[in-house]
Amino acid sequence: MEMINTVGRRKTSVARVFTRAGKGMIMVNNKLYTEYFPIEELQYKIRLPLETAEMIDKLDVNANIQGGGVRGQAEALMLGISRALCKLNPELRATLKSKGLLKRDPRMVERKKPGQKKARKRFQFSKR
Repeated sequence: MEMINTVGRRKTSVARVFTRAGKGMIMVNNKLYTEYFPIEELQYKIRLPLETAEMIDKLDVNANIQGGGVRGQAEALMLGISRALCKLNPELRATLKSKGLLKRDPRMVERKKPGQKKARKRFQFSKR
């Protein structure tokens, strides 16, 4: 099996995911994913697509992640792994889609507007 390259994004995080046949190693920025993401909830999110496809011990995942925070990076990696599984086996698409693993979360930070303190907050108004 050749290497499969995919990209997952969330907010400002970008995860470049490289997948190949292996023993189930998940490496993120040259670290084991349990070291990179010490929070159990985020580790579960990363494993979820592989467990759904029942390929947790059949694929090696190597990911380079840049930008954003910890949760955004984990969700970007989750989307990248899900897309790689779809490329590997198109029949898994329906299963992954029903669990919401192929949906790219479009929410981004709203930009700051001129004449305002933040995106929606105004400067203090003085009546007199």
